[in-house]
Amino acid sequence: MPETYRIFGSELSPYSVKIRSWFRYKGLPHVWTPRTEANMAEFEKYAALPLIPLVVTPEDEGMQDSTPIIERLEKRHPEPPTDPADPRLKFLSRLIEEYADEWGNKPMFHFRWAFAADAESTGLRIARQMLGDDAGDEAVKDRAVAIVERMMPRRSFVGSSAETAGEIEASLESQLQFLEARLDGRDFLMGSRPCLGDFGLFSQLYEASTDPTAGSLMRDIAPGTLKWIERMLDPTDDGEWESYEQAAEGLRPLLEREIGGRFLPWSDANAEALARGDNVLEVELPKGRFRQQPQKYHARSLKVLKDRYSAVAGDKALDGLLADTGCLDWLRKPMPS
Repeated sequence: MPETYRIFGSELSPYSVKIRSWFRYKGLPHVWTPRTEANMAEFEKYAALPLIPLVVTPEDEGMQDSTPIIERLEKRHPEPPTDPADPRLKFLSRLIEEYADEWGNKPMFHFRWAFAADAESTGLRIARQMLGDDAGDEAVKDRAVAIVERMMPRRSFVGSSAETAGEIEASLESQLQFLEARLDGRDFLMGSRPCLGDFGLFSQLYEASTDPTAGSLMRDIAPGTLKWIERMLDPTDDGEWESYEQAAEGLRPLLEREIGGRFLPWSDANAEALARGDNVLEVELPKGRFRQQPQKYHARSLKVLKDRYSAVAGDKALDGLLADTGCLDWLRKPMPS
């Protein structure tokens, strides 16, 4: 009998959808279980933190945090691979995934909770999932109101505010412009099979596509991206990755405008603020001054990213690309003590 995993998640959670897509790509037997009030006791049996996704292994062990889950299970189930064999492409894929997880979440969360129509829509969908299909409409509406009241103030955790709205909304449009060009004539970011960067970036944009405001924008200006999102919901493994030379040049706009222009300066400012003991990080980004509360998790992820770069540092072609796109100095900079 094949090993079967269980995934506790939500259709409204980008990291849950990311894990589910990865399991489908791998062809791993799994049961998708939306977390509800009815199964909360079972969820808490395995979860160290009240966060989804939670993967329960065939050995009855709970695992959380999407990237560590994938990294651990990739060793156990290496085929089909999600990392290109070329270490330079592998690094770029991981860089894009880290960008998506840490910065790409900002536009998704901002659009979802900064606009009344989006917050109402999301609140109702979360409430319906949590209470189950048998719950009455009034109970769902009451729960949805409570969810919206709780979530809208939490925009501050991702830096969403009236002051930063222009930066975050411009970032989403920048992603979509890049993807529309990059996916013209190819199925995935690096060719005809998905890399880990695809899984990270797709999951945030999938969620955005289901919401009224961001979804409308995507239907207007990003039809190719929407087709890619559909492919990524159940991706195939019957293609090949491009060469480093082909892929690297095509990724340049994302590296320059988003990763070197927004993500790495913001991530560095976050780490610096934590090291100083500041309550607010401040950094100058393309649309102006960006302020938010610093987060320890982001600093840890930056350290991992720098360690990954160290493993490929010194490659002339890769370092040239990273220098040209404003990424190299941030990756070489030591972590603040």
